[in-house]
Amino acid sequence: MSVKIAFASSDRKFVDQHFGAAEAFVIYELAEDDARLVEAVQFHDSDIAMDGHEGKLARKIELLDGCAAVYCNAVGASAIKQLLAAGIQPMKVEEGATVDELLCGLNQSLKDTPPAWLAKSRKPKDNARFAAMADEEWSE
Repeated sequence: MSVKIAFASSDRKFVDQHFGAAEAFVIYELAEDDARLVEAVQFHDSDIAMDGHEGKLARKIELLDGCAAVYCNAVGASAIKQLLAAGIQPMKVEEGATVDELLCGLNQSLKDTPPAWLAKSRKPKDNARFAAMADEEWSE
């Protein structure tokens, strides 16, 4: 089973962006021994200005739908809350971290003991549990 990971990067090589002010994201699909670029997205100036306007976060989070995590240099409290609500783990790394190094580390952790957020993202979704709850008798 594969997992998608996003990186806030202006050059597709280094994680060098604050989440809210990110000019671009590169999204990789990570499988057992493979990582491939599936999407690279560039934003307009109005989407990256750090002006306190929270509405533009929604567009970025919507773009990351299906990603298990997003790596960036910094992320604000409101963005963290919204990312977690969307099932996306925000990961803060120091400037200079390379996308390749992070992908290699993630690939190795998939083989060994993945962090909880990564293990959870790889589990198949069990939608049948909701149907079972709906079939249960409810009392007030």
